[in-house]
Amino acid sequence: MGLPLSMDTEVNKRMSVKITSVAKQLPKYTRETKEIIPFLNLWLSGQEERFQRKVIKLFENAGVDRRYSIMDAEEVFTKTSFEEKNDIYSREVVKLAEQSLVKALDKAGLKPTDIDYIITVSCTGIMIPSMDAYLINNLKMNQDIIRLPVTEMGCAAGVSGVIYAKNFLKANPNKRAAVIAVESPTATFQLDDYSMVNIVSAAIFGDGASSVILSSYEDETGPEILDEAMYHFYDAETMMGFKLVNTGLQMILDKSVPETIAEHFPKIVHPFLERNGYGIEAIDHLIFHPGGKKIVQTVEDLFGALGKNIDDTKEVLKLYGNMSSATVLYVLERFMDKKPQHGETGLMLSFGPGFSAQRILLKW
Repeated sequence: MGLPLSMDTEVNKRMSVKITSVAKQLPKYTRETKEIIPFLNLWLSGQEERFQRKVIKLFENAGVDRRYSIMDAEEVFTKTSFEEKNDIYSREVVKLAEQSLVKALDKAGLKPTDIDYIITVSCTGIMIPSMDAYLINNLKMNQDIIRLPVTEMGCAAGVSGVIYAKNFLKANPNKRAAVIAVESPTATFQLDDYSMVNIVSAAIFGDGASSVILSSYEDETGPEILDEAMYHFYDAETMMGFKLVNTGLQMILDKSVPETIAEHFPKIVHPFLERNGYGIEAIDHLIFHPGGKKIVQTVEDLFGALGKNIDDTKEVLKLYGNMSSATVLYVLERFMDKKPQHGETGLMLSFGPGFSAQRILLKW
């Protein structure tokens, strides 16, 4: 026998999951693209002149004006071992994670002990124990807090972490979760690799961190997560990822990624919205991960005809570069700060290794 309608409605209302705050944290080192060119010239010395010009042009036209990094350019372009760069990664990502989490907690008016579930996201270095263990110790979080470190999901993992947090909170009323995404793609730069994949990734990626607080408390405010879904591309495992080599994590990035996304886009977006009673024309805000200039152009072309824009996605790429899993959360923070009107909707979307697409439908 089902619940009375009024009681059933009350339960559904109580069990809604909201995003209550988002906060980013940038590393201390930063340079504009034009300031990186001298380092590139030095790195490229000895290479064929035409190739050098091609690389410089690629950096200048990548749609990224500035990047932030956990290490200065001298360190990035210095011949260091995987161990040395991973040591820097392990030390610095914990600092960034803690700073962004404290900011997000402050925005939501919460203490570290108010968090019941912690998800940490990163794929650009290796840490055991994972950074959540350090955060629990540093911030004296609850000793019975539930932990989930998410690795190996690349750029899609920021949305993945929010999906996992939502499902935990949906099953547990009056709880809160924190998702912390921290990435350092510059720590994966391969000094002796002059392949276009290594160069393109260096041109579009930057470092950064972001934290999201979610809640299943009825009286807490923020956009509600109406639905979420993952979409997996068959036979596309080799399109994107990292290969572990002696010098570290070597980027894998197939040039067919934008084309593949375009082919699958209708299956990724429209059925997901339709099952929630929406068409794309009814979505007010597009909160998309900026994978790179070509991917952004591909998505913009697909939505431009529908009168939609991804200006905030482009602006995040321009200001910070692609920070892997954290980037879409930077886009989300921009929308949260604008305080959308009651009833407005948003579609979050990111792509990552696998190959996969993750989607979240939001309603303010």
